[in-house]
Amino acid sequence: MTSRKLLLLPGDGIGPEAMTEVRKLIDFMNNELQAGFEIEEGVVGGAAYDAHGQAISEEDMAKAMAADAVLFGAVGGPKWDSVPYDVRPEAGLLRLRKDMELFANLRPAICYPALAEASSLKPDVVEGLDILIVRELTGGVYFGEPKEIIDLGNGQKRGIDTQIYDTYEIERIAGVAFELARNRRNKVTSMEKRNVMKSGVLWNEVVTNTHKERYSDVELDHMLADAGGMQLVRWPKQFDVIVTDNLFGDMLSDVAAMLTGSLGMLPSASLGAPDGKTGKRKALYEPVHGSAPDIAGKGMANPIAMIASFAMCLKYSFDMVTEADRLEAAIANVLDRGIRTSDIASGDMTTVSTGQMGDEIVKEFRALST
Repeated sequence: MTSRKLLLLPGDGIGPEAMTEVRKLIDFMNNELQAGFEIEEGVVGGAAYDAHGQAISEEDMAKAMAADAVLFGAVGGPKWDSVPYDVRPEAGLLRLRKDMELFANLRPAICYPALAEASSLKPDVVEGLDILIVRELTGGVYFGEPKEIIDLGNGQKRGIDTQIYDTYEIERIAGVAFELARNRRNKVTSMEKRNVMKSGVLWNEVVTNTHKERYSDVELDHMLADAGGMQLVRWPKQFDVIVTDNLFGDMLSDVAAMLTGSLGMLPSASLGAPDGKTGKRKALYEPVHGSAPDIAGKGMANPIAMIASFAMCLKYSFDMVTEADRLEAAIANVLDRGIRTSDIASGDMTTVSTGQMGDEIVKEFRALST
C-alpha cells in the first residue's frame, strides 16, 4: 500500500467543521479504496495562539515540512484582534507559505452549471466559467523589506511596504502558468502595472522572455492589472490562465471567486518547486473562504471549498487524477440534485447542514468509485 502523509490543520471558525467533512472522505478512501493516507493533525492560527502563544508551533511546523501535503482550514476571528502583530492568526499561514517555499498559488474559478443563477452577473456571462489564477506567493510587497511604520514627529507617521521581485521569481511562476495552460486551453494572460511600477516593467519583460525561450507554443497576452479586474467582471470567459504577482493576485482571485456565486465554493493550492531527487513538491491546500466566525459551530458552513481543495490535493500531490475527477463530479452531481447549504440556497432547493452536505458528497463519490 502506498503511504501518503497528510497533515490536517483545521484552524479557527468554520475550519474544523469543513475539515470534518474531508475526514469522512479520507476514511472512506482508506477503508474501501485502500488509499493509504497517514493522517496527523495540528493547530494553527488563533487556536495555536491559545495553545502555544504563537500562530503555529515549531512541532506543527516540523510536521508540515515532513508531510506530503497539508490541508488547511481557516484562521482568525474577533477573539484575536488585539494579539501582537507577529503572532496574529494569519502569521501561521504566512509562515507555512514562506518556510515551505510555496511560491505558486493556484486559484481556480469554476462556475458549476447548477449555480450559474447564484452569481451576481448574468448567467450567460458565468455559465461554464473555468479559469485559473496563478499567483506568485512568496515575494512582492507582502514580504519585501523594509516594511515598517516610522514616527516622523509632529503627529505624523509613514507606513512603508516594499515591492520587490527578482528575475528567478518571475521566471518560475511564469513557468508554472505556461505548464498548466498546456493542459487547458493553452492561453496565458500576464497581469501587472508596468505603466506605473518598475517591478511591473521587469515582470512584463521576464514573462515575455520566458515565453519566447520555452513556451512559444502557448498563446500569451499582457494586460494591466486594473484593466484585468474590469475584464474579469465584463467577460471572464475570455481568460484561461492568469499569472500575476502576490498583491494583484490576492485581489483578482477574490474578484474571480465571486463570479461563481459564493466564496464557499472555491478551493486553492499552494505549491513549491519540485524536489531535485523525487520530483515531489511541498504543497498546501486550502479553501478560499475565511473563518466566518459568525456562523461557526452552527452547522451552516459550506464544506465544498474544503472538499474541492482535497480534490486538488489528490491531483497535484498524489497523482490520483481519476479520484480527483470523481470527487469533482460528485460535487457537481449533488448540486445538480438541488442540494444546497444556506449560502447558495434559493427557491425550492433542499437546504442542508454542513454535515449533511458532506454526507451527500461522500455518498455520490462512493457511487462513482465502487
